[in-house]
Amino acid sequence: MHDDEGAVPATLPSDPSRRFWIGTTCAMGGVAGLAAAVPFVSTFAPSDSARAAGAPVEVDISTLAPGEMRTVEWRGKPVWLIRRTKEQLDSLKQNNGELADPNSNRPGFTPAYAKNEWRSRKQELFVAVGICTHLGCSPTPKFVTGPQPSLPNNWDGGFLCPCHGSTFDMAGRAFKNKPAPDNLEVPPYQYLSDTRIVVGVDENNKA
Repeated sequence: MHDDEGAVPATLPSDPSRRFWIGTTCAMGGVAGLAAAVPFVSTFAPSDSARAAGAPVEVDISTLAPGEMRTVEWRGKPVWLIRRTKEQLDSLKQNNGELADPNSNRPGFTPAYAKNEWRSRKQELFVAVGICTHLGCSPTPKFVTGPQPSLPNNWDGGFLCPCHGSTFDMAGRAFKNKPAPDNLEVPPYQYLSDTRIVVGVDENNKA
């Protein structure tokens, strides 16, 4: 296990190198303005062969501030780590009636330990695969609340897929009547301590 992460802004199904560039093209316009607010981790990157094999990735979350998002790479996918603020957590209670799967009942996207209101092991830290469940584009963080282009006037913060307009709340839950059929995937992960997690392994997956 290597103590390191590499960053990728987007992926698509199929060949990893090809999906990287296709996804990057799709999402580039949407993420450009957020570059300063959404840093990518690049200082502890596992080798290419280890990433391709799906090696677990350890992440130091001690410097992740409230409202900040970080991206690491696991199995060629971008994995988001977001330390949600109290306001962002409170907003989750207001969205249930507008969501396609508010309780994360659909199989395959939410492990048992994340089948709660926050879709996470601990309330404040949200861990999710940053790939839209529609066609595999990379959604753009839209944490600012209120009216904005392509978003409803009562927007409480979340994610917008710039390719086809799908929207997700701060727990990665998909809104109704949008192309994305499912919530964002929560990958296997565990806490190693209060300041470190490992992505790619949990109690049901010891690899």
